[in-house]
Amino acid sequence: MKRILLPTDFSDNSKGAISYALQLFKEEECTFFLLHTYMPPVYNAEYLVGSPGLIGLGDVMQETSLTQLEKLKSELEQEYDNLKHSFVVHTAFNTLLGEVEECIEAENIDLVIMGTKGATGAQEILFGTNTVHVIKRAQCPVIVVPPKFEYENPLEILFPTDYEINYKEDKLAPLLHIAEKHGSQINVLHVSTGYELTADQKNKKAGLEKILGNKALYHEVSNDEIIHAINSFQTKEKINMLVMIQNKHTFLERLFIEPVIKKIGFHVTVPFLVMPQF
Repeated sequence: MKRILLPTDFSDNSKGAISYALQLFKEEECTFFLLHTYMPPVYNAEYLVGSPGLIGLGDVMQETSLTQLEKLKSELEQEYDNLKHSFVVHTAFNTLLGEVEECIEAENIDLVIMGTKGATGAQEILFGTNTVHVIKRAQCPVIVVPPKFEYENPLEILFPTDYEINYKEDKLAPLLHIAEKHGSQINVLHVSTGYELTADQKNKKAGLEKILGNKALYHEVSNDEIIHAINSFQTKEKINMLVMIQNKHTFLERLFIEPVIKKIGFHVTVPFLVMPQF
């Protein structure tokens, strides 16, 4: 049974991500953990020492949070009516990142699914600070769902890579699982720097080919900026999910530097699965 963490602030953005999660795994037995965190707006030294005017504020916020979570749980059970799915509500006086990290360890979470919660433009989506931190720090895969995304089966998955990683089947398990359950085709995209693949890259590519088997097609793009190549591929081909590996050897880190995103325009129009470092 999958154990999936669904952070929520009760916004349309987070509810859209929850809806995506329930549809993506509708045929599988899952326990979904609905997580909401709260921090008093006056959280400072006064709160810590128990200022008389603040006594009980945390209890009120906790009760409000639990009430909203239970209401959301009831709505989801009624709307989706899936006997394979169960829900656990969890509220905490903590930062979102701190509680996500604790929940992943304490509840043996397999996957986090959340909204982008960032500024949006006509084509571009800038990741919110919480989303960026969760992706960077989470010790399990994370799927980020863009606002107002209408669910579609992930039949075509785009997987950009530089063949600089020792691919391992267990680390690629989230991608392989989704591809198998939905009959997906994985489009492996490599952007060359104008040089032939090194012997090491060829070996690592061969390892990836062995793991992905007949689920994958391989694409080469020459002398292009990686973000532009991703955008161009999505423009030409119908892609339902983007997948990357959070690894120090890849380009993923710089995607989260806001000025770079603003300058280049990273168009996140489909759910984005990020797998942790190998």
